[in-house]
Amino acid sequence: MIGTLAAHAANRVHPWLLRCLVPPALAFVALGGEPAAAQTYPTRQVTIVAPLAAGSGLDLVVRVYGEQLAKSLGKPVVIENRTGAATMIGTNFVATSPPDGYTLLAATSSAMAINPTLYKKIAYDPARDFVPINFYLKSPFVLCVHPDVPAQTLPELIKHIKERPTPLTFGSPGASTAQHLSVEFIKSKFAVDITHVPYRSNPQYVADVVAGHLNLAFIESATASQLIAQGKVRGLAVSTAARMQILPNIPTLAEASGDPEIETVSWHMLFAPAATPRDIVDRLHADMKKITNTPEFRKLLLDRGQVPVDSPPIEGIKRYIASEQEKWGTLVRRLGLEGSQ
Repeated sequence: MIGTLAAHAANRVHPWLLRCLVPPALAFVALGGEPAAAQTYPTRQVTIVAPLAAGSGLDLVVRVYGEQLAKSLGKPVVIENRTGAATMIGTNFVATSPPDGYTLLAATSSAMAINPTLYKKIAYDPARDFVPINFYLKSPFVLCVHPDVPAQTLPELIKHIKERPTPLTFGSPGASTAQHLSVEFIKSKFAVDITHVPYRSNPQYVADVVAGHLNLAFIESATASQLIAQGKVRGLAVSTAARMQILPNIPTLAEASGDPEIETVSWHMLFAPAATPRDIVDRLHADMKKITNTPEFRKLLLDRGQVPVDSPPIEGIKRYIASEQEKWGTLVRRLGLEGSQ
């Protein structure tokens, strides 16, 4: 509604006539305090690229707020899944898209905080190529094993691995993801060998853990809690700093591993290409903040075992991303994985 009214207001007077009648210094005031780009934006469909598969935790949440954003903008918002290469295919696509507010990116910590250290070379630079729009959730993981694995706790799992003649297997949605690095932390901490099997999406590797084709994996808490309740997997540890309300009997990875500083959660943010006009960025930031702060949206996340975030201002989000790059970069280097991909 807001976007539609703004567009109609801008269309009543031709921009050339406005320039003739209104001195430049007063034009901003004459337009109600809103720059011209924000007055006319959007005039067509907006696309949000999700670099993980349809049905993943990121995808499901994007579709919820995408529907609300469409109402706010007065134009369709389409979710486009571009998966692969540890989320870098979709991320690269948006990095090179026109910076006009019509192509946005829903990204996780993997793309923006882990990949820069883990990979020898990536085609995009998080700080140079993107501007954050909204920081809306943190996503914990649960270390899950197939019921055939004879372990009720992480120490029992380590003992079982060391006694086996062949390594267990674990899945993730790709190298460099938080799920992958969480198992790499366990491998390093306890000097055990577990074979990594990278997939293109969350649903694929989760399905293979449930089917017994993989022995274990860190699974997003929303999905893990359902599978644990159904007896399809067994939860051994959660990746948060404190125990989770929806899984109070499962210890944290810090408790289970004896490393009090370890926490491996993902986060989700909405981004635009860096050169997007600031008035459009501010418009999107304000609209998204209203959407993601509603009780309904926060309840959706909490019910899924995710942690809602009251988005800081854009500069505050940038500072948080920088701190996360330092945290994940330190872990990657500590595990000896810097430039390993």
